[in-house]
Amino acid sequence: MTISRVWKLAACVLLATTATAQADEPTRIRVLSYNIKHGEGMDNKLDIERIAKVILSVDPDIVALQEVDRGVERSQRIDEPAELGRLTKMAHLFERNIPYQGGDYGNAILSRLPVTGHRNVHLPSHYKGEQRGALIAELTAPNAAKTPIRFISTHIDYRPSDAERMDSVKAIEEAVREKPDVPTILAGDLNSLPDSRVIQAFGENWTRTDADAGPLLTFPADKPNRHIDYVLVRPAQRWKVVETRVVDEPVASDHRPLLVVLELVD
Repeated sequence: MTISRVWKLAACVLLATTATAQADEPTRIRVLSYNIKHGEGMDNKLDIERIAKVILSVDPDIVALQEVDRGVERSQRIDEPAELGRLTKMAHLFERNIPYQGGDYGNAILSRLPVTGHRNVHLPSHYKGEQRGALIAELTAPNAAKTPIRFISTHIDYRPSDAERMDSVKAIEEAVREKPDVPTILAGDLNSLPDSRVIQAFGENWTRTDADAGPLLTFPADKPNRHIDYVLVRPAQRWKVVETRVVDEPVASDHRPLLVVLELVD
């Protein structure tokens, strides 16, 4: 056998070994949920670059953003989803839930994963002018099988009565019922404590990623004393939680971000 043939054979073996090793590696997805308060921090300064730096500090694959402005007077008419996409070098999705100060206000998603589609679902509204929504994105997992996954960014009502929140649970369930087997992640500000009946209602079909993490206090950012931001997954057998933690950021928004690292189980 010639030397060139030996080198070619060695290269083929190396490539095959590398491919096998990559196929055996778990598919990990880093998820961040962040209520950004339209980019206004606890210091009352509007700073979208600061929000982008917080996001980049934890290197997420997908980000659920709540309280996002686009072309709104209070946030200097900035297209915040587009600007955050530019600063983080991630694809951005945005849907309006209400018109506000000459612009749009709603939820957004940033993604390093390929986006194959998205839609916005308006949630039941018990109060005039307080329309809520769930932004649903169809993505492709970074595994050899290119598994389709679904990612939802949402922000539900905050008032003492949980009636609207309970109806929102039902509406989100209806929105994902069509394809129940698709691996799905729901992230956002649920304005509900862990022992609330809202979180218990979500728990009928969703799995909390914070079950073994203890209290995850995210609000208010400077002195957090409430756990109201969550990442939930379904079906339970398709996901393994690797890490769950609150990002130590007390200034950039009135919420601290929640980071969850997941493994997609084949």
